[in-house]
Amino acid sequence: MSVLQIDDDGFRLDGEPFRLLSGGLHYFRVHPAQWADRLHKARLMGLNTVETYVPWNLHQPRPDRFRMDGGLDLPAFLDLAAAEGLHVLLRPGPYICAEWEGGGLPSWLLAEPGIRLRTRDPRYLSAVDDYFTRLLTPLLPYLSTRGGPVLAVQVENEYGAYGDDAAYLEHLAGSLRRCGVDVPLFTCDQAADLERGGLPGVLATANFGSRSTQNLAALRTHRPTGPLLSTEFWIGWFDRWGGHHVVREPDRAAQELDDALAAGASVNLYMFHGGTNFGFTNGANDKHTYRPTVTSYDYDAPLDEAGDPTEKFTAFRDVIAKYAEVPAEPVPPRTGKLSLAAVTLPESAGLLTSAPLLGDATGSPHPLTMEQLRQDFGFVLYETVLPAAGPALLELEQVRDRAQVFLDGQPVGVLERENHEHALAFTVPRADCVLSLLVENQGRVNYGPGIHDRKGLLGKVTLNGTDLVGWTSRPLPLESLDALDFATTTSVPTGPAFHRGTFELTGTADTFLHLDGWTKGNAWINGFALGRYWSRGPQRSLYVPAPVLRQGSNEIVVLELHASHRARTVDFRDTHDLGPTEE
Repeated sequence: MSVLQIDDDGFRLDGEPFRLLSGGLHYFRVHPAQWADRLHKARLMGLNTVETYVPWNLHQPRPDRFRMDGGLDLPAFLDLAAAEGLHVLLRPGPYICAEWEGGGLPSWLLAEPGIRLRTRDPRYLSAVDDYFTRLLTPLLPYLSTRGGPVLAVQVENEYGAYGDDAAYLEHLAGSLRRCGVDVPLFTCDQAADLERGGLPGVLATANFGSRSTQNLAALRTHRPTGPLLSTEFWIGWFDRWGGHHVVREPDRAAQELDDALAAGASVNLYMFHGGTNFGFTNGANDKHTYRPTVTSYDYDAPLDEAGDPTEKFTAFRDVIAKYAEVPAEPVPPRTGKLSLAAVTLPESAGLLTSAPLLGDATGSPHPLTMEQLRQDFGFVLYETVLPAAGPALLELEQVRDRAQVFLDGQPVGVLERENHEHALAFTVPRADCVLSLLVENQGRVNYGPGIHDRKGLLGKVTLNGTDLVGWTSRPLPLESLDALDFATTTSVPTGPAFHRGTFELTGTADTFLHLDGWTKGNAWINGFALGRYWSRGPQRSLYVPAPVLRQGSNEIVVLELHASHRARTVDFRDTHDLGPTEE
């Protein structure tokens, strides 16, 4: 049993001075068959601890349903960490930010009108208490006080940047304790928010990625005694669609790490290995303009998205070796990757015509939100019949987040939240024309007051100034594509369509899917959702983990929302393309 103590002069583990050398590794962003490899490489870099968030929205997709299996088997991840000789910092939220969909808060909370998230709203606190009970009860054997690897547990996450209700934080800390958490608790905030986000008697830690000496001094001013810990020592950053791929020069990042360790601080590298926002799980930011995050969470980390060591791995290992013993094993080499050119996707199924196979429609006077439809991710197809022919001005009060507009199945335009677009003019060719709006949830906002981010069509929908009524709202979560009826066709379908092909493999390895000539959509390999692609960039390829491939026949399905490659081909290459960096 290893027990972490918080003393005036620092951490102690089993009575001996101890420095946390930790790295972020989110189990839910890594294929579970690759957890052991990533954990092993964390130890080889010299880390003694790994940190992970816990995504409430995946573990509890509905109030009455809780999952801890497959890629969400947190006990299995903790077992592997312990087997590798690593301690764990556990960050269960309930809010995690993490550039993750909704900051980890489940979408069903937003089905409650007027609910106030991250407050003492009784509806929110009741849900949080239930979540903690479901999550932590099976995790109690993994606490270090009971022989497990979890040394400490975080209370909330960067709360000082959101609010200043100490009673709210006290409730969360009390809930953790009532659930049996008897290891040290800690909070984390940026230096300017330490006062608002802290709790008496709970370790306060700071988040930063530069000016290490200055930020540690601010933390020391706030807490004159006790350990110095940077819970998020930022060594890279995330990317957004339409931006550039963010990188940070290895030597500069290593010098900041050296400065922090020379000051006697403990650190958690954010991230050691970022992984991937598989499926529809990316978050978004909204600081007056909505900006969705890309599929890759490479984060320019010491271990890249495919788990290969980067220059930072070696640079950080050299710094860590100045302050702690580093394993004598050599830096692991880059693993071999698979290449396969020009895989054809000859079968297609139109999305609009296939919609009844993918979700049941609900009739109502006005469009229903995703939350009202009990839907987390994906798309909603809204349809109504227009009363008359002629010129038309369609106005949508709130588009969350991207609406493709069709008349009798023919595309007439796109309205994007990101571009603050609300109106579209077109001509209705005849009376009783069907107006269809395919609305994509591009990721719920994960930071700031925008976390109350309901999806679909919100507010009024008018045509020539008159309310449009009599709608059907059809959820298309795309959790399974098994119901689709594909047909071989030589022509490229008009409008959104699924395209399917197969390819043969004699062996498996990691690879990268390149969709040159395609526009925007999602991709699946053998039913595994790889994530979103978009020609807007910067990301121009999708990571394919080796475990989702198999020897023999493999299936690929691509949902293209606009226009596919004329030949409907894709490539699997041995190199990633995360896009251009800032000059």
